[in-house]
Amino acid sequence: MSRATSVDPQPDEVVVGRVGRPHGVRGEVSVEPRTDEPERRFAAGAVLRVRRPGDGPPPPYDALTVEATRWHQDRLLVSFREVTGRDAAETARGLVLHVPVVPDETPEDAEEFYDHQLRGLAVVTTEGQPAGIVVDVLHSGAQDLLVVQRAGRKDALVPFVNALVPEVDLAGGRLVVADRPGLLEPLPEDRQED
Repeated sequence: MSRATSVDPQPDEVVVGRVGRPHGVRGEVSVEPRTDEPERRFAAGAVLRVRRPGDGPPPPYDALTVEATRWHQDRLLVSFREVTGRDAAETARGLVLHVPVVPDETPEDAEEFYDHQLRGLAVVTTEGQPAGIVVDVLHSGAQDLLVVQRAGRKDALVPFVNALVPEVDLAGGRLVVADRPGLLEPLPEDRQED
């Protein structure tokens, strides 16, 4: 974890999936789930807001309504009320789907976090050195990336994996990053660009 005007997820929303390629000619699409609860998030009648990642054209929809879902060879296939043919399905390809989060809702797995829980956390290195603030979470194909804003410097992109982010302390308002050469601090040959 629903757009016709490139609506960004609000702090109280969570990304639940990304629309993939069309399946068939009637508008059914594959969806890459970004949730451990696809049965709940993609239940018939669920309304999902959409946005197009990056600087692409605005999405053709503000929201998509789930009509039906099914699994086919380990892929989630979804029919949306608004997507009524292969051309429309192709237009929806790449859209990110997000839904509101109920106040105080947390993921079932203690090792998972909603984007809004991570935004605003102070970033410190394993040595305790301040490194910046998490300002966004990017959902790329391979893994999620934390966007770390650093004072007077370019933002750093930190892969959100246990090896690089060994600790997330929501109560303490911080997360710990195991810095590697070129991750938070530029490599010597890159210092002039930063």
